[in-house]
Amino acid sequence: MLRTLDLRGRPAGAPLDLPRPDLGAEGPVAQVREILADVRRRGDEAVRELTARFDHVELDELRVPTEALEAAVASIPGELRVALTEARDAIWAFHAHRGSPPPPYERGGIEVTHLELPVDRAGVYAPGGLAKYPSSVLMTAVPAKVAGVASVACCVPPGRDGQLPVEILAAAALAGVDEVYRIGGAQAIGALAYGTASVPKVDVIVGPGSRWVSIAQREVRGVVGVPAAFAGPSEVVVVADDTTPASWAAIDVIVQAEHGPDGLAWLITWSEATASAVAEEIDRLVAASPRRAETASTLEQGGYVVLTDGPEQAMEVANAVAPEHLELLVDDAEALLPLVRHAGAVFLGPRSPASIGDYLAGPSHVLPTFATARFASVLGVEDFVRRVHAVRVRHDGIARVAHHVAAIATAEGLPAHAESVRLRAGEATWSAP
Repeated sequence: MLRTLDLRGRPAGAPLDLPRPDLGAEGPVAQVREILADVRRRGDEAVRELTARFDHVELDELRVPTEALEAAVASIPGELRVALTEARDAIWAFHAHRGSPPPPYERGGIEVTHLELPVDRAGVYAPGGLAKYPSSVLMTAVPAKVAGVASVACCVPPGRDGQLPVEILAAAALAGVDEVYRIGGAQAIGALAYGTASVPKVDVIVGPGSRWVSIAQREVRGVVGVPAAFAGPSEVVVVADDTTPASWAAIDVIVQAEHGPDGLAWLITWSEATASAVAEEIDRLVAASPRRAETASTLEQGGYVVLTDGPEQAMEVANAVAPEHLELLVDDAEALLPLVRHAGAVFLGPRSPASIGDYLAGPSHVLPTFATARFASVLGVEDFVRRVHAVRVRHDGIARVAHHVAAIATAEGLPAHAESVRLRAGEATWSAP
């Protein structure tokens, strides 16, 4: 089921030509642009028609009644309600732990105060279709609320009956979501970005989704704020040695693969015995999985076993992949941590599966995919605030820097800039004719 890449004997520093899915092919991009343009032009009418076309359901009201959210909390099983509450509390505590902006900075009569101002309104997206993800509602909405966002709107694809899963509604209520809409796909991103009669425009859009959703988020960047990360199909790289049970490494390769198509699921090892044992376990576990079709599809398209000469080369390969999830299921995983250069999140040691991070570790599980971990980060409070600085200049500050400012402004050909500081320093040079 997994293809093998044998990189043993490869010269150090030689280029790595690794296979990757093409999520930005011209076809999807062109079609996403058409959808966004239609929503921008026709608003709710386009959203309803696109929902009927893609989700096969006719909708009158796009927004879920507020009272349905609280009712959902009461209707889910008690064990799940406790688990979702615990997850919410963990996510809230982690993001609140971030702390306040740094204290004011002062140098030579100039003081700069750091401000962090939350956006007024945020849109969060939770996937649907093949599965339901109340965890994604928590992982996107809770950081927004910790940031101080006053209004959070959530979009989720409707089921064939036109409804949303009760688990989704319960998570939205627990997270403090203000509005929930039964809209999915690129049309949901368009509605949030441009606004419609039913969906007021937001300032920031976050959340994982299909390649259509992720491409749509890229396309509306500039109209609204969108994190740099491409939060698309799920990815995992498991680095394992012979100290980790093969079944543990195998199930962790499968965990991210069961999300469905277009993802990556890689095992990297320097042990042929480990590679063989884990591959056998993967075949066995996939055959027993209730989501066998989705898992097998991902593994057949994006599943690999990579053989390397040792841990250092294994980490070189992992960095080249820049995966969403990087699991170091090896003896003394902390020794490999300094070698990590590109990853969305790292899980250290055999008892630290990525599934803990998916639900309860605290950081958001919305992570960069498609190699955007090379420059992008996990979703956090920072994505919902704007950094603003306030500058106060005392008399001694003006006296100290006026001639420097004037010199630079004059060199740039901006005499009014120079005169603005000369006036305050009592050194005005302009005079009326």
